[in-house]
Amino acid sequence: MITFAQNKIYMAAKVQKNESKRLSEVIIEGILDKKGEEVVRLDLTNIPNSVSNYFVVCHAGSKIQVEAIAGSVEEHTLRELRAKPWHREGFENAEWILLDYVDVVVHIFQEETRKFYNLEKLWADAEVKSFKLK
Repeated sequence: MITFAQNKIYMAAKVQKNESKRLSEVIIEGILDKKGEEVVRLDLTNIPNSVSNYFVVCHAGSKIQVEAIAGSVEEHTLRELRAKPWHREGFENAEWILLDYVDVVVHIFQEETRKFYNLEKLWADAEVKSFKLK
């Protein structure tokens, strides 16, 4: 029998997962608005001790486009959800910009850097979903 406290914890976790998923969807909209390439969402929710609920990964062909995608993500999340990244880095050379929203971490690469680090392989246990421009 599930206790009231256990049920409350379960429901809170479910709400948090839904909020994280919605945040990832808004992030993906921001990426696609600036034509980010090979956009994927890695669902880490079923991986014990993962660092967040989702990774969103994409790449672009130039430093300028990487920066534009990061700006678009920040604009979309602020406008739609009033969310700001907890941490942001990589703007110096824009080979790999990371926007950390705690439950969702965004990785925006230049193409060669993405191939080198291959995050999708590192997190191969994650459920992967691809997104494309409509």
